[in-house]
Amino acid sequence: MGKRPLATPRFGLARVLSKRGLCSRTEAQRLIRAGLVRLDGRVIDDPEFPVRDVHAARIDIENNHAVAATPRYLMLNKPRGLVTTTRDEQGRDTVYRCFEGAQLGWIAPVGRLDKASEGLLLFTNDPAWAAQITDPANGPDKTYHVQVDAIPDAAMLAAMQAGVVEGGEFLRAKSVLLLRAGEKHAWLEIVLDEGRNRQIRRLLTALNLNVLRLVRVAIGPLALGDLPKGQWRELSVQEVAVLGGDD
Repeated sequence: MGKRPLATPRFGLARVLSKRGLCSRTEAQRLIRAGLVRLDGRVIDDPEFPVRDVHAARIDIENNHAVAATPRYLMLNKPRGLVTTTRDEQGRDTVYRCFEGAQLGWIAPVGRLDKASEGLLLFTNDPAWAAQITDPANGPDKTYHVQVDAIPDAAMLAAMQAGVVEGGEFLRAKSVLLLRAGEKHAWLEIVLDEGRNRQIRRLLTALNLNVLRLVRVAIGPLALGDLPKGQWRELSVQEVAVLGGDD
C-alpha cells in the first residue's frame, strides 16, 4: 500500500491572525470572542477554531478584509524610563512612544528590556521570526555594557561566569570582560546566552554589586551602533536572515 499523503497542518484562528502579522494572539482572541472576526463569511467566536487553509482563507475583522501585513523588522535604541509593553496600567510611558506617527501597524517587542534598562530592542509583526530570536536553546547571544558601583577583581568576574543560585534559579553569564574602571565605578561587557527575568541585575546583586546603568549593545551579530537614543530603523534583509538563523 502507498503512503498516505501528509495532512495539511491546521492552526487555530487566533494563531492565524497572529501569523499574518495582523495583531497579537491575545488581541486576536479578544476580537474573536467579541464576534468581530469572520472566516470565509462566517462569524467565528472560538479562538481555537481550526483553519483548513491558512493562506487562502478569507478573514474579515470588524467587516474589513484583513490582508496579511507586510513583514516588518525594526530595531530601537530604547531610552531609559520607558516600559516595554503595549499599554501600562499605571499610565507610564511605553516604548511605543518612540513610534508615534510612523503608522507601522501592529508590531510587538522581541523580548524586553526593563524600565531602567536601555539599548537595542527589536520589534516585528512576524511571530515565527521573533520566536527564533527568543528561543532559550538556539537564540542568539545578547551583549550588554553594564556600569557597576565597584571595581570587580578577577575572582568576582570568574564568579559571574561560574554562576549563583538566586531566588531558586541558577544565574550565570556566558562571558564577562572588564571594559574600563575609574576610582569607584567600572564598566563591564556581559554576554548572556539565556534570557531570565532581570538576569544581570539579580546576578550582580547576589555578588554585592549594584547596577548603575545597563545598556544592551548587541543581539547576536546585530550591533546597536550609532543609532541615536529613542530612534529606530528597519533591519536589512541580510540582518533579518542572520538573526533568524538562515544561511
